[in-house]
Amino acid sequence: MDHQEPTTGFRFYPTEEELVSFYLLNKLESKRQGSIRRVIPDLDIYSTEPWDLPRYAEELCRGDTEQWFFFTPRQQREAQGGRPNRTTASGYWKATGSPGYVYSSDNRVIGVKKTMVFYKGKAPKGRKTKWKMNEYRAIEGVAAAPSAATTSNSATTTTTNPKLRNEFRLCRVYIVSGSSRAFDRRPLEASGDTSHRQSDNLLGASTSSSHQATMVEEKTSSSSDTHGSNSGDLADLQASETTD
Repeated sequence: MDHQEPTTGFRFYPTEEELVSFYLLNKLESKRQGSIRRVIPDLDIYSTEPWDLPRYAEELCRGDTEQWFFFTPRQQREAQGGRPNRTTASGYWKATGSPGYVYSSDNRVIGVKKTMVFYKGKAPKGRKTKWKMNEYRAIEGVAAAPSAATTSNSATTTTTNPKLRNEFRLCRVYIVSGSSRAFDRRPLEASGDTSHRQSDNLLGASTSSSHQATMVEEKTSSSSDTHGSNSGDLADLQASETTD
């Protein structure tokens, strides 16, 4: 059956819960393989340079310029009890921060996430690049949701030393851009001076408009202006993560 191209503007943009509970678990259980292969291929990404990875993306993600998804199988050395080799011909992937749990919408632990950065050159003196990766692994079974008494400390009480499934990992590869999506991203070649000039121009226009509005209001009313300060703080939604 022929597959139609997605309409312009549509993206494959799953949540972490969907990546683990649907795509990774179905991959591990050999279910829904046809639909999954349309978005996430199998690839040994640790032997491939990160800038070459987009060409291996599947049909529904091939045109994406921001992120790419891959299943990578367990290496032979891992099966024999060794550590995975994350070294390519030009550099290496290095873990950053501590691994964290992936939670379902009902607060169950369903997987573990590790974040890595690609460095060019030889360890430990490589040069850090903007290429990053989130590596997801599923756990055996699903941990029970915490009780009301332990909700405030769910990061440490939800599960203890979960057993990980290692047949496949799901990897999300992306480039650090400084903003969440392309539609609100400034051109990469824009300099800081240019950005400041644009901000100054916008500020000047705003000040001029505000001054004109104040003059009109003073002619029609003797009441003074009041300006509320509604600067809402964006909450840091990162959950407290614990190490393995």
